[in-house]
Amino acid sequence: MANVDSSELAKFASRAAEWWDPRGAFRTLHDINELRLDYIAARSPLAGQRALDVGCGGGLLAEGLTARGARVVAIDMAPENLTAARQHAAEHALTIDYRCVDVEDLAREMPHEFDCVTCLEMLEHVPEPQRIVAACAKAVRPGGSVFFSTINRNLKSFAFAIVGAEYLLGLLPRGTHEYTKLIRPAELATWCRGVGLELTELTGLHHNPATRAYWLDGNVDVNYFAWTVRSERTPR
Repeated sequence: MANVDSSELAKFASRAAEWWDPRGAFRTLHDINELRLDYIAARSPLAGQRALDVGCGGGLLAEGLTARGARVVAIDMAPENLTAARQHAAEHALTIDYRCVDVEDLAREMPHEFDCVTCLEMLEHVPEPQRIVAACAKAVRPGGSVFFSTINRNLKSFAFAIVGAEYLLGLLPRGTHEYTKLIRPAELATWCRGVGLELTELTGLHHNPATRAYWLDGNVDVNYFAWTVRSERTPR
């Protein structure tokens, strides 16, 4: 069965027209997009690489990867998101292979074909995130990089990422995240090790709401990135 939550799909599909509005529902993703791209490019040079963006939404990251020289396949399970993504890419003459397909199906179709796989702000929105991790590991080549970003699960993250970001500051629509679906770094590390991904680095993402400035450091109490590398051994 597809590893999707119909209520989550409906939540994002209902706001698909807002993907490219920098002051709309996805303004936080606009604010952090270059920071995300810099983080990825510093660890996995993108020029000439084949990249897979899992849970691409309206294409913000996919377009950035393309602009930095990657050949991108970008997938999402909400057709409305892909419509917005394709329209924006066409308006800017960008070639991106957008597909409405489950990552597990794509990994079976294209195993070990990607130099770089990104799965950002997506794991906490599916019923079984460990299955997404396994599919990303199958899609990347040996020695290739897989990048995840998600939110830690603790009282601080509940206060900052849900109460603060959604209900007090309005940085995200209310109901964007469910506390029980948040993922501790140790949990993610266990899933990665089980499918041949070496957790190379954890990095925290932080925000100053007064200035709308974002930065990275080693504190992973709330939002965090995980850089993993596929084992050079024969993939499963």
